[in-house]
Amino acid sequence: LNKLMGVDVYSTNDQLGGPAIMYNNGISHITNNDHLSAVTSAVHWLSYVPSMRGGLLPITDVTGVDEIERPICFVPKAGVPYDPRFLLAGQEDDTGKWHGGFFDKGSFTETLAGWAKTVVVGRARLGGIPMGVIATENRTAETIKPADPADLKASEVVIQEAGGVWFPNSASKTAQAINDFRTEDLPLIIFANWRGFSGGQRDMFDEVLKYGSLIVDAFVKFTQPIFVYIPPHAEIRGGAWVVLDASINESVMEMYASVENAKGGVLEANGAASVKYRLKDILATMHRLDDKLKSLDAELQERVCETERQEVMDAIKEREQALLPVYEQISVQFCELHDTPGRMKAVGVIERAVEWKHARSYFYWRLRRKLAEFDVRKQIIETAQVGRGHAVITPVAASKMIKSWFLETNGATEALWGDDKAVLSWMAQKQEVLESKIVQLTKANVTQEVFEVMTAGGNTAKIGTAGIVEGISQAVSTMSAEEQANFKEFLKATLQL
Repeated sequence: LNKLMGVDVYSTNDQLGGPAIMYNNGISHITNNDHLSAVTSAVHWLSYVPSMRGGLLPITDVTGVDEIERPICFVPKAGVPYDPRFLLAGQEDDTGKWHGGFFDKGSFTETLAGWAKTVVVGRARLGGIPMGVIATENRTAETIKPADPADLKASEVVIQEAGGVWFPNSASKTAQAINDFRTEDLPLIIFANWRGFSGGQRDMFDEVLKYGSLIVDAFVKFTQPIFVYIPPHAEIRGGAWVVLDASINESVMEMYASVENAKGGVLEANGAASVKYRLKDILATMHRLDDKLKSLDAELQERVCETERQEVMDAIKEREQALLPVYEQISVQFCELHDTPGRMKAVGVIERAVEWKHARSYFYWRLRRKLAEFDVRKQIIETAQVGRGHAVITPVAASKMIKSWFLETNGATEALWGDDKAVLSWMAQKQEVLESKIVQLTKANVTQEVFEVMTAGGNTAKIGTAGIVEGISQAVSTMSAEEQANFKEFLKATLQL
């Protein structure tokens, strides 16, 4: 570059591609001080990932390291900024005592830490099961854009980015992390605390909406379980609710909220009140509830003289102005009641409210149940992939089929279907029954495929029938004499020849 420009602008290659550049712009996921540490980090990263695509997750034994059923000791406080990593990995106090977080002790490994610091991403283990994790940084972060030595007018720019907001870089980081976890076949949990996307002119120009849409695209492609959890004193608002809604990919996504004052809704309470509970509605509420206003309204009806009526109307106006600040606060509080976990559960946007203290235990069993359910679901979907594959079974339909099989069991109820331990126990006890049902389903799909081909009429039926017979002929030629004899007997019995 120096020769190209004819001036010695750059003094070292690190100014173009060193850790200070590549780590801070998201090209490099992790930095290390030496080669051995870098190789160790790479091997450690691989320890979270299945040995092959679609393979079993590498689950480790946490005995002696951590306990699955332990409570989460680190609890955020309302209105007090905190490091979101404490939610994930726990925290040591001044005495050296460890207050456990959501994941297994020492299992959280952060990646892309130098880039878009308003979002924290990484990998961790829950009861030994590897997971991808995304968390919101609730504190203000700095983004530094270095000055280019080739531009004499350039200067270093320091940008302050508020916590709890998606900016173009943090939205891009979120989408990239989700895609990384998808290609690694990892389940994902998101600790959500976003008030929306940054809507300033610069951020709109920097394509914040495009990067936000990439988050949705990444969710749509995801095939492993995704849990979206609103931690204590956290909230999801505005565009953040739009891109995190479980209906984006209902076959894998589930949303939960903490019992401890978590909030959720597109509009914040103040905005909802200004739209849904306007001044005329507030005044109507005053006249319906306030005894003095009701008395003045009655008095106004009795007055005939214009002078007296004006005096009463002035008194009503004065009373309204006195009550307005109080009733405005009441209207906001009323709108806040619609953002609670109880209300979110009632309208069906979350699965349930989960107490933060017991969230580790709940999601461990929920994850185990979902992984087992997804494995059976995958086998059910594969039963329809025969011949032309016209019979398509969606993941949602497959889950409903598993539920119907569960409810056929003696003593099974709708309520018991929501008990993760009970469903896991049922899958273990009824493994042979499930395998038999899947075999029957495969047989039914093959039978239907052959029937449709042979009864299609015209050339389709002729060609299809000839193809079926030819396929049987080729398969029989690979059998032993005993197998051929058994097959002929089976064919005679079935076709009644």
